[in-house]
Amino acid sequence: MPLQRVNRRTFLRAAGVCVGLPLLDAMLPSVFSQERREVLPRRMVLIGRPLGLHTPLLFPERAGRDYEHTRYTRILDPHREKFTVISGMSHRGYPDGHHTDVALFTGAPPEGVRLNDLRNTISLDQEVASHIGHHTRFGSLVLGGTLYSWNRRSVRVPANHWPSSVFRQLFIQGTPEEIAREVRRLRDGRSILDDLRAQAREMERSLGAADRQRLDLFLTSIREAEQRLQQDEAWVHRPKPRVNVPIPVNATGSGQLIERSRQWYDLVHLALQTDSTRVVSLSLDSQERPTIDGVTIGHHDASHHGQDPAKIEQLALIEEAELRAFRDFLTRLKDSREGSETLLDRTMVLHTSNLGNGSGHSSSNLPILLAGGGLRHAGHVAFDRRNNRPFANLFVRMIQQMGIDMRSFATSTGVISEV
Repeated sequence: MPLQRVNRRTFLRAAGVCVGLPLLDAMLPSVFSQERREVLPRRMVLIGRPLGLHTPLLFPERAGRDYEHTRYTRILDPHREKFTVISGMSHRGYPDGHHTDVALFTGAPPEGVRLNDLRNTISLDQEVASHIGHHTRFGSLVLGGTLYSWNRRSVRVPANHWPSSVFRQLFIQGTPEEIAREVRRLRDGRSILDDLRAQAREMERSLGAADRQRLDLFLTSIREAEQRLQQDEAWVHRPKPRVNVPIPVNATGSGQLIERSRQWYDLVHLALQTDSTRVVSLSLDSQERPTIDGVTIGHHDASHHGQDPAKIEQLALIEEAELRAFRDFLTRLKDSREGSETLLDRTMVLHTSNLGNGSGHSSSNLPILLAGGGLRHAGHVAFDRRNNRPFANLFVRMIQQMGIDMRSFATSTGVISEV
């Protein structure tokens, strides 16, 4: 006799007490086999391009699922049902300029995003990692020299610039001596933090209210550091996943923009596939001239085209190559199975920039591509290009899609319902 499905919101009630049930097999969707009953994790990848995308070649004329392809969206056609192009969205009130890249994924208030006067807030990736990062060896990966990742204390999270270094961290197991040394390092760090906390508590008795508030923030930082140390120590003895892939040789030197992008995409795919992390922030930045037929000027020069048709054409060749690398990344996620779904179904991928027009340094009408993640993809979502929808409203939607109960984030005014 088949088992009756139980609603996840079922409660036990007795003597005026209401107790929520734990997650039971009977609550899981029927698509899961008897051998694979665990709830599959959700993941998120944030990709930023500081020089933007040429939006006249990206945004379709018509909204909805039946839009006609543009030059850029045609490249992504194999994944048409799995991605959404969004126009008319930005961090409203931001000044124009390259320096807004630091707030691309934070959505900090515009008064905090001034040149040489930055007051940032926590970034989307670090907010999500604070909720789910304990499930994996690495709470998040910050890759490519990015300025995009910031913690809750408005401190930039250090990035790893080299694929070879990240590969070793993810997949190369240390010797017994190296592991023992790492354990000692972690324990020494925690003992130092314990001593600092004891001294701070002693000091607290003689401080005024404002100083006690500052000290409480300091103690909170210590507690968070202790939690990270405890998590690191729990993982240090666990074997790292084995992958049959050679250590990447870092693509350096001029002309290697596309090769570097593909290296990062391959590494992100491996990290997600092995569940080494579920949150990634990646910056794909380049100023030099990439090795692409027909391109004779640098990427930065092409992006600052001043409406020169010849420069725009060279920019288009560069960005088409970038989007082909992005398409192939989505394909690898799609080809990787996870239970009855694909890794693309389980992974939200946001591809965007802080510049809607690189030539004019505009911070409006940002180029936004959102793929995968089990979202209700809608083809082209077109908001008002003069009165943009807050970008942080999309961040709230993404946070909720990750299974985190939040109703607002940074400068959000709500949550978008279009995806």
